[in-house]
Amino acid sequence: MSTNSAPAHFLYTQSHEWVELHSDGTATIGITDYAQDHLGEVVYAEPPAVGSEVITGSVCGVVESTKAAADVYSPVTGEVVATNDELSSSPQTINEAPYAKGWFFKVKLANASDRNGLMDLASYETHVKSQA
Repeated sequence: MSTNSAPAHFLYTQSHEWVELHSDGTATIGITDYAQDHLGEVVYAEPPAVGSEVITGSVCGVVESTKAAADVYSPVTGEVVATNDELSSSPQTINEAPYAKGWFFKVKLANASDRNGLMDLASYETHVKSQA
């Protein structure tokens, strides 16, 4: 699986989540193209609740497909300020546009240094190749 569609300005986790950091101190989070491809057709997505606290590395949601269920881990610590409501009625959006309309949730970051534990695109591509 290629990660060519992965945006170069996003950051990534070893558990295949992506993070787009914003200048207002928030971050948008979703699962990577690699993750959705390995899951297959997504039929259900449950992001964390708005207002809940997420902690780096903790399970904060679930994605289910016709093949498997997978936990979604928070790549950062902070308060959930938005979830992608479209996923409840159209979970396949994760398959169709994992880096755009298929985003999972948004967080108000508690600690800007959380980014230090994340990978840039080149490091993520190396990580994906090591799993092949």
